[in-house]
Amino acid sequence: MSVYIVVFIVLSYLIWLKCIYYRHRRSLVKSLKRVMNVLSSGEMNGDDISALIVTAHPDDECMFFAPTIVRLVEFEVNVHLLCLSSGNYYNQGAQRKQELLNSCAVLGIPDSRITIVDHKKLPDDPKAEWSVSLVSSVIVQHMRAHSFNMVLTFDGSGVSGHANHTAIHKAVSHLAFTGQVPNDCCLLSLVTVGLLRKYVSFLELPFSWLLPSCLRCIIGSQGYRRAKIAMFCHRSQLLWFRYLYITFSRYMFVNTFQVIPQGPKNLKVY
Repeated sequence: MSVYIVVFIVLSYLIWLKCIYYRHRRSLVKSLKRVMNVLSSGEMNGDDISALIVTAHPDDECMFFAPTIVRLVEFEVNVHLLCLSSGNYYNQGAQRKQELLNSCAVLGIPDSRITIVDHKKLPDDPKAEWSVSLVSSVIVQHMRAHSFNMVLTFDGSGVSGHANHTAIHKAVSHLAFTGQVPNDCCLLSLVTVGLLRKYVSFLELPFSWLLPSCLRCIIGSQGYRRAKIAMFCHRSQLLWFRYLYITFSRYMFVNTFQVIPQGPKNLKVY
């Protein structure tokens, strides 16, 4: 009898996951309208959105943002990537740049929409303190050059706690607080979850669905295969624990975002 109960619970859970996935496919447009402040009655097409994803290293795009990139590309959003280092921690910068281009090609971002910064003051180093003013300057110049109306990056915990990740959040928050972000641009931070939720793979999906967030991006089996292939493009980084990450990380299946609040425009900070 207990075996039947277990089977029933497992099947019910899997059906729930399937329902969440299909419901998400219909609700993504509503979520995008909400974060973009578009009236519910108004039409929104993917090409109305020009999105910039800001990362710290080659492989961040597929390790942490793959569900977002896949879903936005499917919606025909103009997705750009700004990577703030070449990943040269082990003197593999040239190789990792090419791996990033290959990964983005799998995810659907063409080379022309990828910018890799190689600045001596922005090294790939978890012990390095990136200058908030420098990072802010790089990001805002890129934003103004391309007129983005959506920017997505890490939150204050940086998913993995990496100092370079958190530095980007500080820089974007600084831009938001000081009013340097265009009025029509929304800023979104990728939510960091606890260790248990982080490593239960797609089984975490109901928690991401039920807990409040401003934007959710969920992918199914086909999207996961693309994310996995993108990860495999980073051959220099495929140590044994990366295979565990690919299998068990919820960030390979779902991203949730919160809005980074913006302050008054043209605020002078003394």
